[in-house]
Amino acid sequence: MREVFFLVGPTASGKTAVALELAAIIPVEIISLDSMNVYRGMDIGTAKPTPAQRERVPHHLIDLVDPNESFSVGRYAAEVTRVIAKIAERGKYPLFVGGTPLYLKVMTSGLFSGPSADWELRGTLHERAENEGTRALHEELRHVDALSAETIHPNDLKRIVRALEVFYKTGRPISELRTEWSDPRTGRRSLIAGIARDRHELYRRIETRVDEMFAAGLVEEVQSLLAKFGTLGREASQALGYKEMLAYLAGEQDLESTVALVKRNTRRMAKRQLTWFRSFDNIRWFTMGRRTEAAGVAREIVETFGAELESRDWKLDGR
Repeated sequence: MREVFFLVGPTASGKTAVALELAAIIPVEIISLDSMNVYRGMDIGTAKPTPAQRERVPHHLIDLVDPNESFSVGRYAAEVTRVIAKIAERGKYPLFVGGTPLYLKVMTSGLFSGPSADWELRGTLHERAENEGTRALHEELRHVDALSAETIHPNDLKRIVRALEVFYKTGRPISELRTEWSDPRTGRRSLIAGIARDRHELYRRIETRVDEMFAAGLVEEVQSLLAKFGTLGREASQALGYKEMLAYLAGEQDLESTVALVKRNTRRMAKRQLTWFRSFDNIRWFTMGRRTEAAGVAREIVETFGAELESRDWKLDGR
């Protein structure tokens, strides 16, 4: 099954609610498109679908590994192949739901096969960023890979480091290597719906969500994970909310400052997600607001994509 359906958008935009309503119209099972939902025990800070929501509609690629383990995009792609086959056996269709743009890129255009992580080189680049500033590394990237420098924000240290790492490991710009992603032989025919909100409304929802996470026990969740595993892995320890909590528990900042920092960093992440998603020219956007019900947006999505879905033998119920 090469045709796949995606529901994407920035954090706190309302994707989960819309996805559950879509499942009442289209016979789907949900595949998480979230790089942090794969970690067991990281439930509150990742806004993972609740047990009740997972019982209502089957969800996949959640709780795959412990938070002290590593998980790669390559493994995600391999797991997707297995899951889609199982969903097809049950006569259902895959609906990818989440906000990780890199996973969307891989699922729609194929997997970029770059060199494995060189942690010594990355450590050196991170140390240089601390001493010279992130923008100095971005300027270095501009000299060796101008195309990537144009698409990577000067403050996006993670992507700057990866681009420099690829160049120094292969001698070729990552932008050149990634043209392989455009190979139509590896791509999937995809329908992509995006959930959009007014920026001020989105930020209000983010602040409310962060407050609810702390009220629900985010501090205790991270304490429990540390007690059980001793430490979090490289990826999990950088997860939004968890990175700030680790600093708080290490005594580097007080709780009030930590809450404010999580809110600020979540707003910044939402902005980066939107920037990434704008690079996909085939996303059709649907606007949600305070008075917009998820069911109404789901119906609008089905009306918009209905003919295309039915032409691909998707059986639409409840239209």
